[in-house]
Amino acid sequence: MAVSDWIEGARPKTLPAALAPVMAGTAVALHMGEASLVRAALAAVLALALQVGVNFANDYSDGIRGADAVRSGPPRLTGGGKASPGTVRSAAFAAFGVGSAAGLALVALSGQWQLLLVGVAALAAAWFYTGGSRPYGYMGLGEAFVFVFFGLVATAGTTYTQALSVPWQSWLAACAVGSAACALLMVNNIRDIPTDADVGKNTLAVRIGDRRARRAFAALVAVPVVTPLALIGDLGLWAALVAAPTSLLAWRAVSPVLAGAGGRDLIPALRTAGQAELAFGVTLFLAYAGAVYLH
Repeated sequence: MAVSDWIEGARPKTLPAALAPVMAGTAVALHMGEASLVRAALAAVLALALQVGVNFANDYSDGIRGADAVRSGPPRLTGGGKASPGTVRSAAFAAFGVGSAAGLALVALSGQWQLLLVGVAALAAAWFYTGGSRPYGYMGLGEAFVFVFFGLVATAGTTYTQALSVPWQSWLAACAVGSAACALLMVNNIRDIPTDADVGKNTLAVRIGDRRARRAFAALVAVPVVTPLALIGDLGLWAALVAAPTSLLAWRAVSPVLAGAGGRDLIPALRTAGQAELAFGVTLFLAYAGAVYLH
């Protein structure tokens, strides 16, 4: 099996959803004068490992259920017969193991041992998205869990492990990042509405229908675009550094979706939406760095 198949199986287009909250959470810690490069790096490893792990776990669980037998997107490892189910499951557990090790080191450095419970909850959420007898992803709850764990927990948790408190700026950034992460899931599920409906995978996109799902995607992408307006008091003109690239990429992501693109034509929108989320996290960090050091 080619290495490129495993890279595709890790779904690199979704990885901005892991890095963006770490950048955003560290940005607020920097504003507080408490940023830590080591803790931010551990948070990034944790987030990336969990994202890759949930991608492989989703590949495994959907594959053995037959949900990936017919796809409009790229073929999966399990459903496409590129790797055995056991091998894909082992890859998911290996990624979860890497994330757990990074998380344990992060908790030890911060001294906040209660966060281990949060870590256990995150691992459970990662597996039961499509795993287990009643996966919540099949009940239309995927976006809710993504918002909580890849938005609130990841962003506010990053700030907390560095500053040991979570100010309102971190919660605001967490909502923006969480909305952007939900947008990635939404546009992915819009593409798969016909095939998901056929196999009983009732994602939120399936439940609300194609037209409403597209509008929801646009609304979710818009949240990080308007968020810098609430941070002008902190950032001043630096807020434009966040708003400009995020707005441009958000518009490029939304345009084809609202125009009715479907199937493989939605893949660029998924990629661009991920870039918009990452742009928000990176530019928020740069804006706070500019406000702190170049004031």
